[in-house]
Amino acid sequence: MTHKRSAGLLLFRRTGEDADPGIEVLLGHMGGPLWSGRDAGGWAIPKGEYGSDETPRDAARREFTEEIGLPPPEGAYVPLGEVRLTSGKLVIIWAVEADLDPALMVPGTFSMEWPPHSGTVREFPELDRVAWFDPETAREKLIPSQMPFLERLLEMQKG
Repeated sequence: MTHKRSAGLLLFRRTGEDADPGIEVLLGHMGGPLWSGRDAGGWAIPKGEYGSDETPRDAARREFTEEIGLPPPEGAYVPLGEVRLTSGKLVIIWAVEADLDPALMVPGTFSMEWPPHSGTVREFPELDRVAWFDPETAREKLIPSQMPFLERLLEMQKG
């Protein structure tokens, strides 16, 4: 059985001084009517599915552009490893130190029938907004299945 695979980029930026090297991470609020009223647990690392014709890193870069509408940042791509979801999907994420103005986002879209069984197909943003969060707030916002990637990044920052 072939499981789906997904790849993405977790941007982070340094916010503190040398004595207190804090960071923030960029998360996107999932778009569409199923997520519109949800804040806690409704934010995600920009990512998406890819096939066997594409490397995971290339897919992560492509998906970043598709979801946020901006080119992926240049710089060191630090692997944060993989997580297999309960659905069987394998997710791989890289951390990249970069800054990005959330106001510049131009989200990609997807189509779905809404309301259900109405026969009406509507278009929605993949991510309806992006924002920077300190680690404590990011833990509240991030969907639980992606939490290991945030924790791995934070662990690397300690070292």
